[in-house]
Formats: sequence, structure tokens, C-alpha cells
Amino acid sequence: MSEREIVKRYSNGELTVVWKPKKCIHSGICVKTLPQVYDPNEKPWIKAENATVEELKSQIELCPSGALTYELEGTEENGSTSKTDTEVRVRENGPLLINGVLTVTLGDGTVEKKTGNTAFCRCGASNNKPYCDGTHRSMDFRG
Repeated sequence: MSEREIVKRYSNGELTVVWKPKKCIHSGICVKTLPQVYDPNEKPWIKAENATVEELKSQIELCPSGALTYELEGTEENGSTSKTDTEVRVRENGPLLINGVLTVTLGDGTVEKKTGNTAFCRCGASNNKPYCDGTHRSMDFRG
């Protein structure tokens, strides 16, 4: 039995930033791109009101793990891909990034649907296998 996924939402009234902490690999791209929005030392750590809708959408599309997505008020649009193609990228010294619509069958038989960016562990040390949790940085993974 898989544990319930934690999902946090932060809204500016027009757009809601959706954060799934378990997917986050702590790449820091969000903090570097919009430091006025993302501050891990603050509570709440996401202040969506500090950026425009376009700035938020643009930054969320850069999230390598797909931990950040968005919902627009009054629409079905979100920050996950709607492409029919699947893209696979190998991050130097980091995870395998897959962007697309995926069905992942875990070792225990649990089936998960993934849309958008998904980061898979390449170093073997993740505590959230098969997904990357950023542990590769602490073990100085090269690959």
C-alpha cells in the first residue's frame, strides 16, 4: 500500500502553484529563477503573489522533477505537458528526466500515472526509488 501523496497549493488569485514535495529533487531552479517567490527559509516558502502569472508559468515549466505545476483559475490548463511525444534527457551527474505521459509500475505492483517532468534515480541511492530525491549530490555521483 502506498502512502498518501502530500500536495501543497499556493495561490495569487489567478494561478495556483501546486507543489508535490515527494517529487522535489531540490535542484534550486525555482529559487534561482524567482527568489522573490521561492524562499525555503520562509513560511510559507512559496509566495505566488510576488510574481506575474506569466513569470510563474515560465518558471514552473523549468522544474526538472515536475514537483511544481500550476492550475489557472477557471480553466483546465495546468503546468504539465500536453505533448504526445515523450522526451528523455540525462542530466549530467543527476537524474534521468522524462517529460511526457507515463505509466510507472512500482516494485510492489502499484501503478502511478505521471504527466509532465518525472526525475528517475540514476545513482541508486535515492530513498524514493525509482524517483530521484536529490541524494546524488550528497554522494558526489558522477555519470
